[in-house]
Amino acid sequence: MANTAQEQNEGFQPPQPMQQTLQTASSTYFSQPFSVLAPDGTPQPGIQIEESADLLLKMYRWMVYGRIFDARLLNLQRQGRMFTYAPIIGQEAAQIGSSLALRQEDWLFGSYRDGLACVAHGLPLEHVILFFRGHPKAMMVPPDVNVFGQQIGIAEQIPHAVGVAWGMQLRKQRSATLALCGDGATSEGAFHEGLNFAGVLKAPFVLVCQNNGWAISVPRTKQTASETLAQKAIAYGIAGRYVDGNDVIAMYREVRAALERARNGEGPTLIEAVTYRLGAHSASDDPKRYRSDAELTMWQDERDPLARLHGYLLHAGLWDEQRQQQLEAELRDEITHVISNAVMESFPEPEALFDYVYATPTQTQVEQRQALFATLQSSKKGVRFP
Repeated sequence: MANTAQEQNEGFQPPQPMQQTLQTASSTYFSQPFSVLAPDGTPQPGIQIEESADLLLKMYRWMVYGRIFDARLLNLQRQGRMFTYAPIIGQEAAQIGSSLALRQEDWLFGSYRDGLACVAHGLPLEHVILFFRGHPKAMMVPPDVNVFGQQIGIAEQIPHAVGVAWGMQLRKQRSATLALCGDGATSEGAFHEGLNFAGVLKAPFVLVCQNNGWAISVPRTKQTASETLAQKAIAYGIAGRYVDGNDVIAMYREVRAALERARNGEGPTLIEAVTYRLGAHSASDDPKRYRSDAELTMWQDERDPLARLHGYLLHAGLWDEQRQQQLEAELRDEITHVISNAVMESFPEPEALFDYVYATPTQTQVEQRQALFATLQSSKKGVRFP
C-alpha cells in the first residue's frame, strides 16, 4: 500500500552515527558508512587514492554512460516503445563500483534496476532495452557473458546466485557470484533464504544491497527496526559491510575485497550501499506523492555520485570540460545506434513460446500449440507489441 508524503514521519537522510555500535564475528563495525571521497570529491582525511588513473576514468565513463542511457530509455518508454522502465539515476556509483570489481569468470545477478551493472560486466545494452520491451531475446545472454537475465521478482536473484556459487564451490572453481538488490528485497523471504543458505555453505557469494531510501513508497524505517541493513549479516554468521553507495571508489574497494574473500573460501559478505533513487521507482510511479522536494534536492545537489567522482578527477588534473563534452557526444552516438537497432527487433510469432520448453515436444505441447494457433487465426484483434 502506497504511503503519502503526509504519512511519512521523516524522509531518507544521509546516515548519522548509530546509537549502538555493533560488531560481527569478522570484527566489522557499522557506526558510519565507509567512504573514500567526501561528497565534494576530496579524499577523506588519511585515505590515499590507490586506484590508477585508467581505472578512475573507466569508472567515470561507465557512470556517464549510465546517466545518458537512463534518460534515453525513460524517453523511449514515454513514447510507448517500451512497456515500462525502472530508472537508475543516482545509483550509478553503487552499480559500477560493484560491477568493475568482478573478474570475467565471476557471475552477476541483477534486478530490473541493475541494467548498468549488467552492461558493464558485458551484457549488450540491447538486451536491457529488449528486457523492458518484453522481448524473449533479452534473456538469451551471449554465452561468453557471465550475467544472468535481470530479475523482476523481488529478491529472487539472491537464492539463484547462492546456488550457482555453491556449484562453483563443489567444482572447486576459484570464482564467485555477485547479486544486487534493493532495500525492499530485505523484506522478502528469498533474502533470508538466500543468505541463510550462503552462510551455512560458506558459499563464494557477495550480496550488494542498494539502500536507495525507498521500496517504492515505503521508507527503510517502516521496513525494519535495524539501524542498518548491513548488520543483518550478524544473524547469518557472515561478514557485513556498510558503505557509502554514492562513492564509486569505496564501493569498488569493498566489493573487490569481499569477492576475493569469497574466492579464498572465507565465506559470503552482505554489503549495504547507502545511495538514493533520484528518479521514480518506475515509469508508472509519482515519487512526489511520498517524498519531499527538499529531500530530493539535498541528495541531488549535495550527494550526486557523478558529481563526486567528477570533482575528484578535476582536482587531480585528470579531467576538463573539453573531455567532458567529447565523452558525452561519443556516448550519445553509441547509445543512439544501439537503441535504433533494439527498437527495430521484431517479435517472434506467439506460438514460438513453445519452441524452447522441451528438446522433443510432448504430445500435450503439440496439441496446445495447435490450439493457440487456431485461436490466433480466428482472432480479429491479433497480437500487438510495442
